Amino acid sequence: MVFGLFRLLGYRFSPRIADIGGARYWRIEPAADHGPLNGVARHRVNTNLIREHWDDLLRLAGSLKLGLVQATSIMRTLRVDDRPTRLAQAVAEVGRIDKTIHSLTYVDDESKRRRTLTQLNRGEDRHKLARAIFHGKRGELRQRYREGQEDQLGALGLVVNIIVLWNSSISMQPCNSFEPKVSP
Repeated sequence: MVFGLFRLLGYRFSPRIADIGGARYWRIEPAADHGPLNGVARHRVNTNLIREHWDDLLRLAGSLKLGLVQATSIMRTLRVDDRPTRLAQAVAEVGRIDKTIHSLTYVDDESKRRRTLTQLNRGEDRHKLARAIFHGKRGELRQRYREGQEDQLGALGLVVNIIVLWNSSISMQPCNSFEPKVSP
């Protein structure tokens, strides 16, 4: 579903895939010839389900884009009694297309794997910095109410961003070496 939601919102979800050997590959047209991938792409995307829910998929994406509804609320409404709704299944079908494309390019393109790893390392380094800063309260949110927790997390994000900006601006300063002038 994550791949599908990202795609509907116009983004590309590009995670590192740990168990790429166990990934499923999906095809839209069962009779299409994909050459050496014919044996791998055995599963079929349910395009009828996508077509049936297309208007709802667009409304869902629009509501998220415009901020009319929070993503957590959407995720709750896409499940009934721990079972995905038909709309959730349609989102997953869209995601299967994008995940297949991502997986195939991930395997095929070494530079994409390197870029993905670089981005993941940056994110993990930022989280490590945030944990170090948040050390004062042993990493615990002390506020009992949601707004207080949001305030604490917002302040933490601000401090982390200030540190990152400070370190970036220092490393971007021109490196003028000091050479004393010698008089003749």
